[in-house]
Order: sequence, then structure tokens, then C-alpha cells
Amino acid sequence: MYRTHTCGELRVKDVNMTVTLAGWVQTVRKFGAITFVDLRDRYGITQLLFGEDLQAELDANPLGREFVIQVEGFIQERSNKNLNIPTGEIEIQVHKFAILNKSAVPPFTITDETDGGDDLRMKYRYLDLRRNAVKKNLELRYAVSRSTRNYLHEQGFMDIETPFLIKSTPEGARDFVVPSRMNPGQFYALPQSPQTFKQLLMVSGYDRYYQIVKCFRDEDLRADRQPEFTQIDCEMSFVEQEDILNMFEGLVKRIFKDVKNIDYHEKVERMTWEDAMWNYGNDKPDIRYGMKICNIKKPSSVYVNKTDNAALVTGADFKVFDDAETVLAIAVPGCSEYTRKQTDELTEWVKRPQIGMRGLVFIKCNADGTYKSSVDKFYSEERLKAIAEVTNASSGDLILILAGAEERTRKATSELRLEMGKRLGFRKDNEFKLLWVLDFPLFEYDEEGNRWVARHHPFTSPKPSDIQTMINNNPVIEDAAKYLEHPYANIKANAYDMVLNGNEIGGGSIRIYQRELQEKMFAALGMSEEEALHKFGFLLGAFEYGAPPHGGLAFGFDRLCAILGGSESIRDFIAFPKNNSGRDVMLDAPSTIDDKQFDELQIKLDLKA
Repeated sequence: MYRTHTCGELRVKDVNMTVTLAGWVQTVRKFGAITFVDLRDRYGITQLLFGEDLQAELDANPLGREFVIQVEGFIQERSNKNLNIPTGEIEIQVHKFAILNKSAVPPFTITDETDGGDDLRMKYRYLDLRRNAVKKNLELRYAVSRSTRNYLHEQGFMDIETPFLIKSTPEGARDFVVPSRMNPGQFYALPQSPQTFKQLLMVSGYDRYYQIVKCFRDEDLRADRQPEFTQIDCEMSFVEQEDILNMFEGLVKRIFKDVKNIDYHEKVERMTWEDAMWNYGNDKPDIRYGMKICNIKKPSSVYVNKTDNAALVTGADFKVFDDAETVLAIAVPGCSEYTRKQTDELTEWVKRPQIGMRGLVFIKCNADGTYKSSVDKFYSEERLKAIAEVTNASSGDLILILAGAEERTRKATSELRLEMGKRLGFRKDNEFKLLWVLDFPLFEYDEEGNRWVARHHPFTSPKPSDIQTMINNNPVIEDAAKYLEHPYANIKANAYDMVLNGNEIGGGSIRIYQRELQEKMFAALGMSEEEALHKFGFLLGAFEYGAPPHGGLAFGFDRLCAILGGSESIRDFIAFPKNNSGRDVMLDAPSTIDDKQFDELQIKLDLKA
């Protein structure tokens, strides 16, 4: 037996007990004839005291950082207690030790506040994983997984595995493809999700399925993306949208309780996609704070039921507003006393390439009831007051206004709202606010191809009230300039996204389950009958054999863990992540393969210059 206890479990109540511990040397501190060592394992740190009787042996066999050692000794109360760690009231008086394995000098210090840069720590990830900060992230990930499995098991779900080697049907992101040696010239693909398999399981009668499953997408990376990621993937039969929403609200609330000890009792707010875009500029709004976007000049007719306030800003000979497709504003609370330097800095912020605006207009709603703006030359105080009223600005607020092309301006205003929320402390890591976003458009218009594309995926059902609109109309767009007048532009998806603190953590839909409607969807996306049969004939065939009504949802497991852990990057919660170039710098992957493997696969590599 290498150890009788771990380095995290001994307390004052255990004083005078003889124990054996094993672990890694965190630090070595010599004080004359005695030496203190912090011994670390997965469970914690325990201080060791090597007395004068062991100094000769220590001199002959010196200990270094990250040496693996075994010690035997008795527990005594520390004279200089460290109440910052659970074992800080005791230490082990060592009477025997053994070096189990020596360590080279680590390339960085293995502490929470490490001196190792990101690339270095990724190269030596097996060392980085020893740090307490990383360990806590993986413990949180495991806690989320355990809570999820317990809840879904209690609700009657079965965990059923689905294949990783499947057929390539690229509809969204690029597939990762795998050559088949036994079928020369043919390729498997790694699944972007188990979507069709879980639908087939519903056809097979397994009415409550789930997996915590790896998915693969060959796309450009960022903080919340990895080429391989994990989903909590779920599907249910004989359900409507309300059943899905209630089931998975329950799951997230259970995770909050089990992992964060938060009782989330408030009703989860619901918002249509159109209201989210109109009021927040994006389809995953952070509703922990207000500061809604006000459309001072109405954009395109996609927002057919929204008020147009254009008279407030047009006709004042201010070409920036007159010529803009849309003008958007936010009222920032308590910032009317911003200095010229501060407003100039915000102007430069919106001009950054990643935001892409040409400038910023501001209106100060002064405490004395007056109004001051950067466009006083064009707008009277009465008109500034009218703008303030429509933006719901109060005395002491600062109104920030952006103008330009609708899509770019909407995205920029959304980013500006988030940035101001962050600067003002409204986006608190320890505050959690859930939201359902509903009634998405079923289709998006692809200008380049002059055709419809699925906003979610091609298996999402229209709202029941829109099914006949889809079946009875030809999807062909005769006049690209009038695509918004086409009946398909108004079809709503029977789909839903769950949003947490401005992040989409889950999304799903009620699925199409009749062959006729699924064929109509494929045709709407520009697939010929032959192409649809080639790619999805197995699914269409399955719908011929009594497919039940069904729907589901998939949570982004890595992202959910990151939000609960207060991080902006999912990489912090993955044991062996890839870097921003999609490389595993520890394994040096991807890498080349040798000629023998190419010959076995009957593949010839031809790298274009």
C-alpha cells in the first residue's frame, strides 16, 4: 500500500495517528536542521516536517519540485497554522521516506498563479493539469456530468451510444473525414451531432434518449469553439414544445442546485426571436440588466410590427442619420458626466475593425434637466429631449447612438451594450439568468445562392400553423429583391434556444416526422430528389414505418461548464484542448502519416502550392 490517506483528508482530530502518504513535492523549505515539504495530490496539500534525524538522508537524496515520494510518519498539530487550506492545522512528522520517482525541473511553476504562458502550458498539459485551478475546473465538469446523468435517469431517459464513423452530409460546418482502407476511395465522416441517429432511435421506440457525446466540426476556432466538443444530447417522443421546455428547465435548475448550491426558483423568461433582435440586437440576449436597444430609425421590413421613430432623427440636415439604413441607441444609466476623453475613447472603441462603425453620437441627459450632445449643431434641445424620451433615458443617463447599414449597426450596438454592461459591473459572474428564445425563422435567405437555407437544421419542423404554408407554396424565389415578400420568409420554426447570461447553452426543436414534409424541406433547401435520397434516404425510409412525433434539445456541455465556472473560454474546462489553430501541441497533432499508410489507403497526397 503506497498510502493510507490522501493529502487532503487529515485534520486535527487525527493527531497522533501514524499514516503513510504519497504524492508530488510542491515546495521544499529548509530552516537550519529541519526541512518543510508541501506534499500534493489530487485531493489537497499536507505539510511534512523532516526533523534533524533525517537531514543526512535528505542531503544524500535531495528532494526537488514534482518528485514523487512516499512518507511515513505521525500527525501532529502545527504551531504555525495555515487556515487557508483544509489541512492547515496539522503536519506529518516524517520518520521514513522514499523517492518513488525523480522529476526534471518543470518548465513552469505548478501553482495557481503560474509563470507559464498558454502555449507552454498546452505543450506540457499533463503538468498543467496538476495545478489546483485546472483541477477545480475538471471537478466542476464532472459535477455537471454527474448531475445531468442523475436527473435524466430519474426522468426515464436511456443513455444510448451512437456511431462516430458515419456518412458525410455537409450542411453546416465542414465535416472531418476519415478514409476507409477496406473501401478504397470512400470516406467516413465524424458526426457534427448525433441528430439523425437520435431521430432513428425515436422511430425505434426509445422514447427518452440521451448521451453526453463528442461532436466534431472543422471550423475556425475562438474562445467558445473547439474542433471536438461535447454535447448533452437529448430526444423525446410524443412531446410538444412545452414538454421539452419544462423538462430541460428542470435539468438546468437541478445542475444549479447540485453544482452551485443555487435554488433557481424564478420563472424562466421567454422571448420571441424578433423581440430579442429588436431589443437586444442578437438572438442570445443577456437579460441580467436592461439597457435595451431603441430603434430610432426603423431598419428593413423584417420587423413588420415595430414602431418607426425616424421622424426624431431625419430632416435635420445630419446626413449620417438621413442616409443610414437604421439608427440605434442605448441609454446607459448614470453616465451623463462622462468626460470628453471618455466619449472619445468609446468612439475609438466602436471604430475598431471587429466592431466596424465609422463613429458614435452621444446625448448627455444632465441632472439639471438639460441635454447636451455631440450633434448640437443639428438638433435642438427639444428634439434631443424627444430622443431621450423614446429611449427611456432618465436624468443622469448617457445615450449612445450608432447609424449605418442594418446588420452591421445592429451587431455593433449589441456589442456596445455588452461592453457598457461589463464596464458598469452589470454582468456579474455569480448572477445567473436563464431565458428561452422562441419562434425563430425557419429559413434564412442566402443572397449569393438566391435560395433558402435552414436556420437551425433541415430536420426542424415549422410551427403547426405554418406547415400548410410550406407545403402549398413553391420555395423558388423569383425576384431576389423581394425575398421578404415570399411566404417562406414568414414561416416560423418550432424551435427554441436556452440562453444563460448572454450565451446560448442549448438549442433544439420539434422535428419533422412525416416523409412528405421532410421531402418538402429538402426541396426548399435546393436539394434534388436524387440528392435527398443519396444523403438521407435512410431517414426518409424510416419515416415510412410509423415515426412518432418527437423533438429534442442539445446543450453545449463545455460552454455550460465554463459559464458556471466563471470563464469565457471552454478550453479551461477540457482536459486536453486544442489551441486556436486546432493543434494539439502536446501530441503535435495533426501530423503527417508515412507512405505505407497512404499506400494502404490508396491515397495520393497532392498539396497545392
